Amino acid sequence: MRPPPRARAVRALAAAAVACATALAGCSFDPTPRPHIPDGVPPGPGAPTPLIDLDAPLRSADQLAGWAAERSDELSIGTTALEAYGYAAAVLARSRPGCGIGWTTLAGIGSVESRHGTHGGSSVAPEGLVSPPIRGVPLDGTPGVAEIPDTDGGAMDGDIEFDRAMGPMQFIPETWRQWGVDANGDGIADPDSIDDATLTAALYLCERGGDLTTADGWYSALMAYNLSGSYLRLVRDRAAAYSVGVAP
Repeated sequence: MRPPPRARAVRALAAAAVACATALAGCSFDPTPRPHIPDGVPPGPGAPTPLIDLDAPLRSADQLAGWAAERSDELSIGTTALEAYGYAAAVLARSRPGCGIGWTTLAGIGSVESRHGTHGGSSVAPEGLVSPPIRGVPLDGTPGVAEIPDTDGGAMDGDIEFDRAMGPMQFIPETWRQWGVDANGDGIADPDSIDDATLTAALYLCERGGDLTTADGWYSALMAYNLSGSYLRLVRDRAAAYSVGVAP
């Protein structure tokens, strides 16, 4: 026998409650709509960083602690990593004003390359050092992997047979030897420092792309960093999300 209307209504409400319990994201009642993530290249520059003393001793990026803390949770980026991205963009704004690289692009790369220094259970210390060190797969020419025989005797990447990408921004030893810089004032250019790695990435991108406020410049820079269309799209999508203040 068909149950009465009231019983059917009670059952319907119970079913809805079960659905919400098993799929909370679909039953959200948050009145704040998620911002539209813009398409197009380059991704937006994101929230501007405050003026800081770029020549302050030791880790100048510490001056961005407040700026980073305000955005860390909503972007799902650790404060130290976010400070590094903002600092590198600020340094390039002064030293290479024609480049126009945004911290959002650096954050997009950091997200794809190492989850902002947290890949494989690594963490970023307050001074910027990522540990345990992040190392990529051996570049041994297997399908989908470039072949780069060892160039550093394993001194930097720990592999005496093939090179491996190193650190939160995944530089190979040869590229690091040519481009690596000290960003945190400790006197060492360290690929496992998110500060050094991020500023090095910014310098490299600006050199390769020229004006990164143009689509052509941004494309050229990213393709020089990693010759992959899917990589470029992934970085763009994540950087675009950061540009409007949300996590990808």
